[in-house]
Amino acid sequence: MIGKFPPNLMKKYIYTRLGIKDPDVIVGPQIGEDSAVIDIGNDKVLVVHSDGITGAVDLMGWLAIHIVSNDIAVTGAKPRWYLSTLYLPENTPEDVIDKITSQMDVAAKEIGVMIVGGHTEFTPKLERPLIATTAMGITDKNRFVRTGGAKPGDKVIMTKVAAIEGTAILSTDFREILIERGVKEEVLDSARRFIRNVSVVKEALALAERGLATSMHDPTEGGILGGLSEIAYASKTTLEIWEDKIPIASETSIICKALGIDPLRLISSGSLIATVPDDKVNEALEVLRSVNVRAEVIGEVKRRIDNILVILHRKYRTEKISDVYVPDELTRLWKIYV
Repeated sequence: MIGKFPPNLMKKYIYTRLGIKDPDVIVGPQIGEDSAVIDIGNDKVLVVHSDGITGAVDLMGWLAIHIVSNDIAVTGAKPRWYLSTLYLPENTPEDVIDKITSQMDVAAKEIGVMIVGGHTEFTPKLERPLIATTAMGITDKNRFVRTGGAKPGDKVIMTKVAAIEGTAILSTDFREILIERGVKEEVLDSARRFIRNVSVVKEALALAERGLATSMHDPTEGGILGGLSEIAYASKTTLEIWEDKIPIASETSIICKALGIDPLRLISSGSLIATVPDDKVNEALEVLRSVNVRAEVIGEVKRRIDNILVILHRKYRTEKISDVYVPDELTRLWKIYV
């Protein structure tokens, strides 16, 4: 087994072993909620999120900053502080260290966060670099957004295109395999540039500032379907999703077809999923356009039925998903090829 712990292990070994109960923790560890929200007084909350970059190599420094920052921003808090723990194989050359830390520095400056600490080490028997990451931000207590805030009747909005992060990673770390399978180098070069769109900070904060979103989520592992499943699970709702409304870039389609994988289940940071009351959808779309972010309405929130996702595919096929855990295609590929 690789990838995220499935819910049964989280419930058995993680959520039941959290030490003391602190009354200032408003949102603690739970399925679907990526960030902790802590009351720090004066009507302010501290938002904290940790993650690991384990499925990328060439772009890991850039992703290390952006991915955790996304999970802060979807609560409505601006990311401000960042800590990292960098694990490197023995005898890692300095040019690798230079590349990773340079990417982190550029990404941090782009978002406007400071790297305030962490840890670095050469780790015995490690095969490739890994980064564990933590980001923090502060927002008003009465305005933070939960993943579990979706309400029946809301519309589901998605920004940009599906599988942005996965497309960028595959075009770099799987480049030779894709060339062997007939994917043209110009397609891979274009796909690599998707990494510039992996942040959702701008659009998440724009929606939060207007109070337009009832929930927001950055779909990482499990892709768009994984992110939607977590919103539905945390909100105790069912999401009806219209596949033909989900935008997929041509580069993503070409790469996924060559590898035989589903773009809707491919790690998808860079796409923001938000639920918005029906009477505020047009305003939300206009706000996103004002910050130069493309968005589509891809579904609606229903009262919970037997499943958490109902996907209306093309050609009138309906798929139902009842498990919040959606395995990621990138994780599966690493298992096959490495």
